[in-house]
Amino acid sequence: MKPSNLDRLERLDTTTVSDALDFLALPGATVGLRPLWHCPKIVGRASTVQLGPKVGGAPTVHLISPVIAAIDTGERVLVISGGIDGVSCWGDILANAARSKRVRGTVIDGFSRDIEANEEIAYPVYGRGATMVSARNRVVQLASGTPILVAGVTVREDDYVIADRCGTVFVAADRIAEVLDLAERIARRQDGMVQAVRSGRSVEDVMHDKEFEAIKAGATP
Repeated sequence: MKPSNLDRLERLDTTTVSDALDFLALPGATVGLRPLWHCPKIVGRASTVQLGPKVGGAPTVHLISPVIAAIDTGERVLVISGGIDGVSCWGDILANAARSKRVRGTVIDGFSRDIEANEEIAYPVYGRGATMVSARNRVVQLASGTPILVAGVTVREDDYVIADRCGTVFVAADRIAEVLDLAERIARRQDGMVQAVRSGRSVEDVMHDKEFEAIKAGATP
């Protein structure tokens, strides 16, 4: 059976996907969105959430909880933007709710608290850093399922997400096929280059620009 796009993406890493985006002159690689505990890689489809500062004193539904409640597949990654610097966008109760809905992980262009609680239930969370400051009465959910700006990259509902110890990369859903094809070619080529160096070939030759141009041109190793 032909592997799904998610299966193919799972076999790659962020550096290889970032290289493919570079070759195709596409955005998607971010800086600073890294694992907030020693969590595993996550791969999935984006469920986008836009946050913003709370205005006024009226009670509101807790941010992100309606999005989690509506999830009914096992391929989602929550992607959250619009928080306030130093204020949490994520915590242990949300993590437990997301785990119960089979959400694969959360990527925050912001901060999280309750890091140990996320680790305790093995729930992956990526972001800019940790804090203890609550979002309550400070941050509210403005929208979900809409395009959001995450670390300078526009992320749309259902875009592809891959995050590992190097960081987080997003791939537009309508470009995933060509990105995967090229990333797989890059991975094969780079594996061959590693083996060439290990076998004694000069690294100067192996890493010459012409070798990388051959990847772009689709040449076989």
